Amino acid sequence: MEKPIVNITHWVHQPIIDYLSDCGYQVLVNPSKDSLIRDELMARSAQAQAIMMFMPDSVDENFLRACPRLRIVAGALKGYDNFDVEACSRHGVWFSNVPDLLTIPTAELALGILLIMARRLQQADQMVRSGAFKGWRPVLYSQGIFQQTVGIIGLGQLGQTTAKLLQAFGPRLLGYDPLPLSPSQQEMLRLSQTELSHLLAESHYVLVLAPLSAESYHMINRQTIAAMRPGAYLINLGRGSVVDEADVADALHTGHLAGYGADVFAFEDWALHERPQTINGRLLGMPDKTFFTPHIGSGTEQARQAIAMEAAYNIHDALRGQRPRNAVNLL
Repeated sequence: MEKPIVNITHWVHQPIIDYLSDCGYQVLVNPSKDSLIRDELMARSAQAQAIMMFMPDSVDENFLRACPRLRIVAGALKGYDNFDVEACSRHGVWFSNVPDLLTIPTAELALGILLIMARRLQQADQMVRSGAFKGWRPVLYSQGIFQQTVGIIGLGQLGQTTAKLLQAFGPRLLGYDPLPLSPSQQEMLRLSQTELSHLLAESHYVLVLAPLSAESYHMINRQTIAAMRPGAYLINLGRGSVVDEADVADALHTGHLAGYGADVFAFEDWALHERPQTINGRLLGMPDKTFFTPHIGSGTEQARQAIAMEAAYNIHDALRGQRPRNAVNLL
């Protein structure tokens, strides 16, 4: 009897491959840590019953037409704006994600970037390495986090977890989200939910932790940046296109923003046809005011293995005729 084919589009830990093989599937693996070009990926997936996909991937109507045997697209990810879920439903294909295993490591990174920028640690490291450090001097003073105001845009799982981690540092916490938190939730988080305009005007640090949607696209732009406290820091771990990177570069150049940190970038948002093809060059050209990481929010060994294994469980559910445990659509 022919084994169902499972295509894994990016490198994963060996236990995921072993699990799917033990379930009786023929597993195709991309052993490289680079993405396959789209035509090659579609060719490799043409006979597959299941595909495990990752952040650089995307699925649309044309992809689904090229993969007529497909029964599930299992995203090893949380946000799925690169995937046409409605098209999956039209083709009778499950789409699943991993809704909760990325939260803690991404919140850790948000806190890490915040600390790096709040204490000017990147510049401090460069000073030591350059040989300029000759002993203590009254330089590189910073404002820190204690008793400063931190605004969190996006109060889903990631925003709430980040707020909990921040409590230990003693800031005043403000939060914005279109969906209201209950008074008890706000009390537990030691956070006041407020309007975006108030958060921007009050915050020394603004953390963008919102997913990309039609409403959040370029939420942080020339007008909203102008409403921010002068000298504030902006940090983005939501999606690149929630922020207008060109407008951020302008604000850094004028000094209205003191710094910008990001783990996500607009060029990664493949679902947007008008996205830039590279990171804004002006941002890259201001190393003293910026700190960037290469989309490693969930990039711990434990988290990535757990995320891929959860996607594998979704695949096994679908291929044995059950609703995937983390199905996004209804069939």
